Amino acid sequence: MHSASPVHVRTGLTLPAPGAGAGGADEGREFAWTTADFSRVRSLIYQRAGISLHEGKHAMVYGRLSRRLRETGHSSFHDYLGWLERGDGPEWQEFVNALTTNLTAFFREQHHFDVLATLLRRRPVGPWSVWCGAAATGEEPYSIVMTAMESLGPQALFKLTASDIDSHVLATAARGVYRLDGLKGLSHERLRRFFLRGKGANAGLARVGPELRSAIEFLNVNLARDDWPFREPFDVVFCRNVMIYFDALTQRRVLERIHRVLKPGGMLFVGHAENFSDARDLFALRGKTVYERL
Repeated sequence: MHSASPVHVRTGLTLPAPGAGAGGADEGREFAWTTADFSRVRSLIYQRAGISLHEGKHAMVYGRLSRRLRETGHSSFHDYLGWLERGDGPEWQEFVNALTTNLTAFFREQHHFDVLATLLRRRPVGPWSVWCGAAATGEEPYSIVMTAMESLGPQALFKLTASDIDSHVLATAARGVYRLDGLKGLSHERLRRFFLRGKGANAGLARVGPELRSAIEFLNVNLARDDWPFREPFDVVFCRNVMIYFDALTQRRVLERIHRVLKPGGMLFVGHAENFSDARDLFALRGKTVYERL
């Protein structure tokens, strides 16, 4: 889930405020865009996904949702949002997909994978059950499984559940096909062991091998809803760079749910910009953005 630059208005000029213009709409845009439209979008995405959009997101929201208006044949945000609210069809998923951000990379924040490897080696036989709650396009879950295979061996009892709210990126993750230039951060040994290089029409691409793919179950999960499908608790949860998009109330609710699905003593890995010192009753800090479930 990602960000856009805030709109700045220079003093001394009679420029319209963000979302305002002739008739309350921005001038020069394909579609009318008002502050009322933005407020409506903010309310809907908060209700649906717990995402808290601030005022600096006008341009991002307009740009991303304009594509949905074109796809669905609506001529205004007012009509599109009204149509959305009147039903409960597949467009809600497209609406959420459009407004989520998915920045990721293989072995992003390397220190987390070093900590994970140490944890896994303490119990080399397993079984291990891990959840990656923001799978995005798959780089993070595949990095987790590579770490597990290297730490435990290929016969280890290790299972990863990888989820995301965005159905499009989750489908990309499940396919596990990447451009080779996106794999530059991986060692030659990892590329050789875990990926299959494409040939002919697929030259320049690589697919994750069956050893990685078979260890992962991909699920569509909305962190802001209390309907998580998990039946057994996890040993480890990765939920990184997601809760920065939630307000304090939603963060607390999500942390309480993670607490419920983690085993006592289980470890929670979060993003470098996330700090949950207000949840000391649930988690204790055990390293750089690594928490233990109390």
